[in-house]
Amino acid sequence: MAITANPTDTDTGIGTQDFEFLRKLVRSESGIELDQNHQYLVDSRLPPVARQYKLAGIGEVMRQLRRSRDKKLQVDVIDAMTTNETSFFRDQHPFEDLTEHVIPKIIEANPPGTPVTIWCAAASSGQEPYTLAMMINESFPELVRDRQIKIVATDLSRTMIKRTEEGRYSQFEVNRGLPASLLLDYFEQDGREWVIRQDLRDMIETSVVNLLEPWPTVPKCDLVLLRNVMIYFSPDTKREILRRIRAEVLRPGGYLMLGSSETLIGIDDNYEKHKMDKGSIYRPEAR
Repeated sequence: MAITANPTDTDTGIGTQDFEFLRKLVRSESGIELDQNHQYLVDSRLPPVARQYKLAGIGEVMRQLRRSRDKKLQVDVIDAMTTNETSFFRDQHPFEDLTEHVIPKIIEANPPGTPVTIWCAAASSGQEPYTLAMMINESFPELVRDRQIKIVATDLSRTMIKRTEEGRYSQFEVNRGLPASLLLDYFEQDGREWVIRQDLRDMIETSVVNLLEPWPTVPKCDLVLLRNVMIYFSPDTKREILRRIRAEVLRPGGYLMLGSSETLIGIDDNYEKHKMDKGSIYRPEAR
């Protein structure tokens, strides 16, 4: 991802030098590349931070960052700038491929009693892991009954992890991709919001994970979902994350799923691409 600002303060409230400072800060702390096509994010995401800290505006946020190097303010600014788009059943077909092909193969290959372990590596506000939880509960109820499924949801943003833990969504959010039957089966209405059932929340283990740093809370996994996040990283950062997933996370024969528009071509040739009915998935090459 990349964001730019105009040379003046007219649109973003910060000048070119402050914007470059922001870009470097976000890149160094998260690996995310802010480019010049998303300046609206500065306008929409930093004013709430300014209000939270009782600062006059975006420009004052940047001055405070430069003056004090306030670590909490720094974390909150990065949190605001790196919150990504998500929805329930995003792109639909990857989840169908997972339940119809990938998870059955994992169950067949695993020794008896070995839980199927899935890592959602950029879980945002939780729609992806909860989509998985619902589909697994529908297709493999025995896994849920016997506690043979573990879904690990991580994100750089503490705010997003808190939302995942709460499992609380607006009417607009549940209207985006979530079938009405599943809404009625798995959610309870609380005023104008919908809260996912406690038993599904109990299926999800959450933690804050920066993909640039160590991953101590991430176990060995059968499947890693790294969907729609690699597009924001530089090629070198992508290569290192993919290397670490192979070396540190995936069990032998494990699977990696990217976003529908993402590819490893020219990035990492240590994965084999496998076509499925509606999409594709990757596995590390056997060595």
